[in-house]
Amino acid sequence: MSSAADPLAPRPALPGWRTPAVIITAGCLLALLSFGIRASFGLFLAPMSGDFGWGREVFAIAIAVQNLLWGVCQPVAGAVADRYGSGRVLAGGGLLYAAGLFVMAGASTPGLLMMSTGLMVGVGISGASFAIVLAAFTRLMPEDRRSWALGLGTAAGSAGQFFVVPLGQAFISAYGWSTALTLFGFLALVMVPLGATLAGRRPESHGALQQSSAGALAEAFRHPSYVLLTLGFFVCGFHVSFIQTHLPPYITDLGLDSGLAAWALAIVGGANIVGAYTSGMLGGRYSKKYLLSGLYLARSAVIAVFVLLPASEAGVLIFAGAMGLLWLSTIPLTSGLVAQFFGTRHMAMLFGIVFFSHQIGAFLGVWLGGYFFDVTGSYDVVWWGSVALGLLAAALHWPIREAPVARLAAAQ
Repeated sequence: MSSAADPLAPRPALPGWRTPAVIITAGCLLALLSFGIRASFGLFLAPMSGDFGWGREVFAIAIAVQNLLWGVCQPVAGAVADRYGSGRVLAGGGLLYAAGLFVMAGASTPGLLMMSTGLMVGVGISGASFAIVLAAFTRLMPEDRRSWALGLGTAAGSAGQFFVVPLGQAFISAYGWSTALTLFGFLALVMVPLGATLAGRRPESHGALQQSSAGALAEAFRHPSYVLLTLGFFVCGFHVSFIQTHLPPYITDLGLDSGLAAWALAIVGGANIVGAYTSGMLGGRYSKKYLLSGLYLARSAVIAVFVLLPASEAGVLIFAGAMGLLWLSTIPLTSGLVAQFFGTRHMAMLFGIVFFSHQIGAFLGVWLGGYFFDVTGSYDVVWWGSVALGLLAAALHWPIREAPVARLAAAQ
């Protein structure tokens, strides 16, 4: 049966123009835009809440719902991408992402904010996310360059945070938050043509292709190391989303300049260009599980020192740089372990399940940050909860067994 009739059949060789360099460039640009725009949402919390008289929990719950819907829809988007290719999923997600930003630009009520920021962007970003980009890289890139490609794709998302967040602050300062969101909507539309470049897949072994989606899910949830990996990734989502959303207002609460918040987020993204790329390179040479345990331990230490030291501009910038080195460095290692366990046939769906756990953590990190601030006037409970969760994640990754499942080992 031809590949046109059977979406599970191996794809033919990629067209000549879609070289590995073209694939990497398109995927990295898409990840840059997708992650960079989303990383800027914390900049809109204060101006939108101030203009409409909302408490911080209103904006925080919209971002929390966005994270949760992104997580719920990510395995579905991944399953569709596994079956029909990543190009259509990325293009469709980019369109919905852009539409959500356009609606958010005119959101004057909590309901409109929830529909645009929570629902439309949350679902759209699941299709236009770096998770789909990374899954495409695992299928389209040769195995000996896979970990490097995953690190580069993750670093590109961080580059988006480095370049797009200051751009967002400049837009807000020059034109106001509504026009800034409209301009972001036009930027999001650029993801549509980029997504088409990541269509297709390299052929896999016959045995790997025979497994159904249901069979892959059943196999994954019976795999203890996959379960531990999924639980540990919850902590990554909690850390990243809490800090990304609440660090800007936390900095101004300390009496520091609001412009410092944008630069802090940009430094996080800039440092993680180095951290994520290095993580991908190290993951191809050393134990991924021990690297992950070390990353989570380091996060706990950095957060604890930041909270304990007196507030200062230097302290904020040092925290941003240190946290940036650890920010998304977990992703090439985590996604690499999923591919190592089960192969690439159902990579987008299975990593989507792991990412759902990440987004549950993101939901709780964003929401609890807003809730505890409104109740106590402080973020201290969530900061110290983040320290404890980092220690837990380090312990969860330690017993992971880095080996392919028996079915895949036999096929190899």
